[in-house]
Amino acid sequence: MLKIYQKYLISQFSSLILKISLIFFSLVFILNVFEEINFLKDSNVNFIYPLILTFLNSPAVFFKIFPFIFLISTQFFFLKIMDKNELPIYKLFGLSNFKILSTIVSFSFILGIFIVLIFYNFSAKLKFVYLDLKNDFSNDNKYLAVVTENGLWIKDEINKSINIINAEKIVENSLINVSINQFNPEFKLIQTIRSDEVIISDYLWIIKNPIIAKKLEPTEKKDQLIFETHFNIDKIKGLFSNLSSLNLIELNKLKKDYTQLGYSINEISLHQQKILSFPIYLSLMTLFASIIMLNIKQNKPKVFNLLLGIMLSVIVYYINFFSGTLAQNEKIPIVLSVWMPLIVLLLLSVIGTIRINEK
Repeated sequence: MLKIYQKYLISQFSSLILKISLIFFSLVFILNVFEEINFLKDSNVNFIYPLILTFLNSPAVFFKIFPFIFLISTQFFFLKIMDKNELPIYKLFGLSNFKILSTIVSFSFILGIFIVLIFYNFSAKLKFVYLDLKNDFSNDNKYLAVVTENGLWIKDEINKSINIINAEKIVENSLINVSINQFNPEFKLIQTIRSDEVIISDYLWIIKNPIIAKKLEPTEKKDQLIFETHFNIDKIKGLFSNLSSLNLIELNKLKKDYTQLGYSINEISLHQQKILSFPIYLSLMTLFASIIMLNIKQNKPKVFNLLLGIMLSVIVYYINFFSGTLAQNEKIPIVLSVWMPLIVLLLLSVIGTIRINEK
């Protein structure tokens, strides 16, 4: 059972998290509205449509800034109790700074689990709907690519023909065991092309040793065939980069499909590790901000504390971004890229806890 002081601290802390979350969500929503209006400026749609798209996309964007919300909320939490001169009162009743820290850090961890299990999956579903709706207004909506248990599938409309392409796997810049079914606009089969390897470095694919079959014509074999598409290796990789539209179960399924395809799963593994470590990330941001607030002079202006929080948020963001980039490029292990910044935060916090109860 929670003690009275724990209930009070949690209520004060959660109230600040809610208020600051509302402020940040409003900013995210406003910025997204302008982006969607600019995207739809040439489309004949109702003025409500940008608002709908913004509502669907904002939660996924908002999820990424939760660590900074917790950091700033912690700062304002300590500013509030310092302004009311509550710390000396707590000490008179035997409530140490360590107990205050353990209460709000534990609450941050539990709230982080809720955010991952409930909010993340909810935002992923909305993000999926958002991308599906937005694709209707994209110049790319005539071609798409998906990964299934049967490999990579691509639909490409080009030069008044529809190409349905299937490949067993991707190896470096090539598709392996490829079949291309080419249809006319009425979806009548024109020809089928099969090849063991297709080089896709450019938009002009090089089909090696193709076997071409046309209706009522003998099978034709060639040494090489140049095939024009809307896709190259970079574009195919980019199509699967928006992992925030997949919930935890879908991420695991996609990872299995990528493994069968021979496609790199580094980005998915990195995304999964970040989600799994998210509750710890939030609790460490709370701990780190608490240590800072208890170790700086209490007569510092509030603007100083706010700027300090923003600066620390930017530093932590770039550390995570840099380590994530190294992991995607296979310079360091994925686990290390995710947990190294958290370990650094933990070490800094542990150092700061020295004589913390004397503050």
